[in-house]
Amino acid sequence: MGQDIDLEKIRARYGLLAVVGSNIAITAVAVFGVWQLNGDRAVIVGVLTSAFTAMAGLTTAYLGIKAVSNTAQSMSKEAGRQQDAERQQSARPALEDEAVQADGGPGAEPPGTATVPSPSTPTTAP
Repeated sequence: MGQDIDLEKIRARYGLLAVVGSNIAITAVAVFGVWQLNGDRAVIVGVLTSAFTAMAGLTTAYLGIKAVSNTAQSMSKEAGRQQDAERQQSARPALEDEAVQADGGPGAEPPGTATVPSPSTPTTAP
């Protein structure tokens, strides 16, 4: 269990590092592109719009995937806990029934009655 948590922390850390690094790279390329355009406003708007769209798409994708992953993990853990609880519940009554029957409690046959014939059956002589 501890390894899973550590692995998830590492994935989250490096995933976030990749997103931040990509956003920094996109920003650097956009700034360099705007600097090289020498004031052509129409092209500058296009470059900045593209850079912003790329950064927003990348960040949103990362956060969406991370949220779905966290939700799936928590649901999986909860389902495992419920299955364990159901297994324990279904095992308990069976064990209790066996103990009660062995003690002669409810469900156990009274001693000596299993082989006694019913008195309502008529006997015919040959």
